[in-house]
Order: sequence, then structure tokens, then C-alpha cells
Amino acid sequence: MSAPPLKKPTVTEREARQVAEAAREQDWRKPSFAKELFLGRFRLDLIHPHPLPSDEAVRRGEQFLAKLRDFCETKVDGARIEREARIPDEVINGLKELGALGMKIDPKYGGLGLTQVYYNKALALVGSASPAIGVLLSAHQSIGVPQPLKMFGTDEQKREFLPRCATTAISAFLLTEPDVGSDPARLATSAVPDGDDYVLDGVKLWTTNGVVADLLVVMARVPRSEGHKGGITAFVVETDSPGITVENRNAFMGLRGIENGVTRLHQVRVPAAHRIGPEGAGLKIALTTLNTGRLSLPASCVAAGKWSLKIAREWSAAREQWGKPIAHHEAVGAKISFIAATTFALEAVLDLSSQMADEDRNDIRIEGALAKLIASEMGWRMADELVQIRGGRGFETADSLAARGEKAVPAEQLLRDLRINRIFEGSTEIMHLLIAREAVDAHLTVAGDLIDPDKSLQDKAKAGANAGVFYAKWLPKLVAGPGQLPTSYGDFKQGGVDLSPHLRYVERHARKLARSTFYAMSRWQGRMETKQGFLGRIVDIGAELFAMSAACVRAELLRSRGEHGREAYQLADAFCHQSRIRVEELFNRLWSNTDDLDRKVVKGVMAGSYEWLEQGIVDPSGDGPWIADASPGPSERENLHRPIR
Repeated sequence: MSAPPLKKPTVTEREARQVAEAAREQDWRKPSFAKELFLGRFRLDLIHPHPLPSDEAVRRGEQFLAKLRDFCETKVDGARIEREARIPDEVINGLKELGALGMKIDPKYGGLGLTQVYYNKALALVGSASPAIGVLLSAHQSIGVPQPLKMFGTDEQKREFLPRCATTAISAFLLTEPDVGSDPARLATSAVPDGDDYVLDGVKLWTTNGVVADLLVVMARVPRSEGHKGGITAFVVETDSPGITVENRNAFMGLRGIENGVTRLHQVRVPAAHRIGPEGAGLKIALTTLNTGRLSLPASCVAAGKWSLKIAREWSAAREQWGKPIAHHEAVGAKISFIAATTFALEAVLDLSSQMADEDRNDIRIEGALAKLIASEMGWRMADELVQIRGGRGFETADSLAARGEKAVPAEQLLRDLRINRIFEGSTEIMHLLIAREAVDAHLTVAGDLIDPDKSLQDKAKAGANAGVFYAKWLPKLVAGPGQLPTSYGDFKQGGVDLSPHLRYVERHARKLARSTFYAMSRWQGRMETKQGFLGRIVDIGAELFAMSAACVRAELLRSRGEHGREAYQLADAFCHQSRIRVEELFNRLWSNTDDLDRKVVKGVMAGSYEWLEQGIVDPSGDGPWIADASPGPSERENLHRPIR
């Protein structure tokens, strides 16, 4: 006899944090450059010399990129996809024939077995032709069925599903619900054990690829019962299973060709053999998958930067203002320099993080998250600057430009397409908190019990003693380091460009960052987790320092290989100077900000004190609830599932 379906959980803030904490990887078994950076230790040896792929990986990767480039140039019409808001079936089938669905899948299961480095290069290439195609392929392989099974699946599951995923079956990832975003403790979709099956009920929102998917990874809550640990659990589900209905194909301001929908599951029977990992491991699986899965998003941002630079260069040479090309006006030139330097740095961050993921000798959970964070923010800024450089033409659609006889440059589309990157796979705000939690892990490990209200006085005393030992050894090391020696990192020189001052700057400011974190924990203790503005700035500083390090290391790699070394040094130098200005501002804002005043204003807004300020307008919003009803039950809508055959 099966148990009744679960009601939507009601959880406190503390319970929600406990669920998230339980899903974290608790141990650090491998070194992490970024983790060390937040602790004030600049471990350049972990990233320099720059790790490199094997010759065989390069051969296979370049061979596939050549085929993919030809396909993008001859078979993909990005303007048509944007116009029709759909990727043509023949394009998707062509990608299947190329093997693009199996880029990251082991050849023994029919995949191409590309490295993370070349997988990202492929996503950048295809995403430049059509961002919607980039999303289709990355959602399928980065967070869809292949990656969770690669990391956590049984041999039987891999044999059953991976050959399909490599060749014909598109997959999707179903976690978000209409009333559940980055707070999975409130997940309401249930998976009730019934014999050798689980019975799934619930509604999932923003199911990228869900409209056309053949296979789904579904996160659902198993109730605790005799013989069942329960908790949020991952399942592989066939989309054509009875009880699954795609109720809506969502439309967005950008990425108009993506197949993103609302999926209802009603009494869907899933064999226990299709459960990924043990019960209760679903969130850990999702978060672990995202450690490398998030790197697909920076790939799209790097592609956007490369295209923005190309268009900015060509347009700024052709467009004249006041007797000379606009590139030679300082106001425009500064924007071009920002785009060029930032594109170089983002590619450095992406390639370094990806190669470390391939080698698997470093723990890159923070590096991957930092790459996602800085790429999504900087990618958006580069697109915005491109629109500004293009002026009125940047605001005009490509179709309109073409209709009046000008080059059809979709700059406004780029701005729309990139905007979502600051939201999905972890919004900027959530990424700040996620990275901050990892950045202060060492502190919480030794002193966490001191600020935990549930701990006894005895536990607090023990924690105090442990903390005293840790900080007695750690704090003195934050006073001085190689960054204060003028000869440190002296091998980072090329011609007239010297990058060693930037690396010394990173070393000094890594220690300053660690000291600032310690001061804040001493000051706020248990209230530290509520200081989201402070934590966000700490993380942004770490992201800038990581990007500076990656840019310098990449420049030195290119110099050593004779590949545009002089120019790479110039770009790295420009980025580091630009980054240092941002870092100084962030450090200043750690202690000089409007956080307290902002909280007072927010209280007033939510209390209705400023409603008078909203007068004098009409609200064009339509009727309906803020959050759609997601009560379990049979679907009353047409099934919009559209498998590609």
C-alpha cells in the first residue's frame, strides 16, 4: 500500500539552510586555488605552469570543431531561429548525426569523449551561430541525464541510457517548481515508493529542453517510511511515460528558440532501477553536477565577448564622427579596450577552470562558481557596451537594419540573450552566498560551534580552544608575503610589459581579503550570514583576483608557445589594471556602504510607507496570481511535448 502524496513542505529559514548544508560536499580532498585565495594564500603553483590537454585530446577536439564549424556556417540560420522562435528539426537532427549530443559521453557508450575544454569550445562556437542551440546542447549534457549518470549512475544505467543520449535522445533537468527556486527545502514534487516503483506527482517549471526531451532528470521528495530514508532524490524518467504532460512552452525576452516549458507529473510510475544514487542524495547530485556543468555558461559569454569585439572593431573603424573613426575617440576607445581585455580574461578563466576539471587533480567547485559569476556579469556588461558603441543601430533589430539596406548586426539580441545568464544556474545573488559559504568553510570548521545557538556551552568551549589554535597559526601569515618583495614573480615579463606587479598585487590583496573576512566574522559572528552585501563584495573581490591570476598565467602560456605572446601580455596588463580599480572600489565598499540605510528603506517600502511614490502611472500587468497553482493532480491541458524525430 503506497503512502499518501506529500503536502508542500513548510520550512523555517534555519531548516532551509540545514537542507542546503547537508547537500554540500563537506570535505576538501584535493587542493583548490580559489579556496586558498580566500584564505589569504596565493598558490600560484596550482595553476602555473598552465595545465594543458593531451595531444590526443587536442586532435579529437580540433577534428570535431572543424566539422561543427562547417555545420554552423552551412546549416544554421540564426536569424531564422530568432524569427521563428524555434530550432528547425532538421538542424537538431543534423547535430545528432554529427554526434553533438554525445560530446562529453565516453566513446564506449557511443559518445565523442571530448574533454571539458573542447566541449566548451564547441558550445562557444555553436552558441555564436545560435545561442538557442548552445543552450539545447549544454542543458542536455551539462545538467541533463549524461552528467549525473557519468558521476553517480550504475553500470546498468549507463549502458541503458548513455548510448541513447549520445545519439538520439535529448534530455532535460527538472528541479525548479512554480514556488521553489533556490530554496529546495520547499520542494513539493513527491516520489512515493510503491513496490518496485516510485510514483511521482508534481509540477516543474522552466524545464529547459523539457518540451522536446526524450529523457528527464527529475528531482522529487521521497517520504520517510520503513525501509526508506527519504529526502530529495534524483530519477531518470522517460518523457512519454503515462501521466507526463508538457502544459506550456514558455516564451522569454531572449533565447527565443529554446524549448523551455512547464511539465506536470501525475501518478507517473518510475522503476526503482531508474533512481540515481541513494534516496536523499538528489541535491548533492545536482550541486556536484553543477560544479563542472556551470562552465558551459561562461563558454557562451566568451563567445559573446569575441563577437562583440569583432563588431566593435569593424563598426568603429567604419563609423566616423567629427573627422575621425569613433574608435579614436577616447570615450568609445575605453569601451573597446574593456571588451578586448575582458574577453581575454574570461577565456583565460574558462580554459584554466576547464583544464583543471579535466585533470581532476584540483577541487574546482569554487573556481567553477567564480567562472559562472564573473562571466555572466561581465558578459552582460560587454554586450551593453557594444550596444552603446553601435548607438541607435545597437537598439535596432537585425531585421530592421537589413530592411533598410544595412548590415544585419543583432546587437540588441545579444543583450537580450545574455541577460538570463545572471539568473539561471544560480543567480548572481545566490552565487554570492554559495561561494561565500565555501570561502568561509575553514572558519566555520574550526569556529562554527561558537556561533551556533543550538550548541552547548561545552561545545562552544571546545570550539573556542580549536579556534584559538587555528588562528594563532593562521593570522600571522596574513601580515607579510611575496607580494611585498619587488622581485617576486619576475619571470612574468614580455618585451616592455611586466605582469609581475599584478601578481604581487593579487598576493597582497588575497591576504587583505582573508583579514577582512576574519574581521567581519569577529564583528558579526552569527549575524555574518545576514550580511549579504558584505559577502557579495568579498566574493566579487575573489572573482577579480582569480581572473587576474588566470589572465597572467594564460599570457605567459601563450608567450612560451609563441602564440601572440606580446599581444596577450598587453591584454592581460590592461585587464589587470581595469580589475584593480574594481577591486579597490569593492574593498572600500566593504566598510563604507549604504547597507543599513537600504534595509530601512526596504522596511518602509514593504510597510507601504512609500506607496504615494507609485501614483501617477497605470499598471499594464494582466490579471492572475503571482505564482501559478501547482497542486498535484491530472492535467487539464493539451500535451505540448514535441519529440524530435
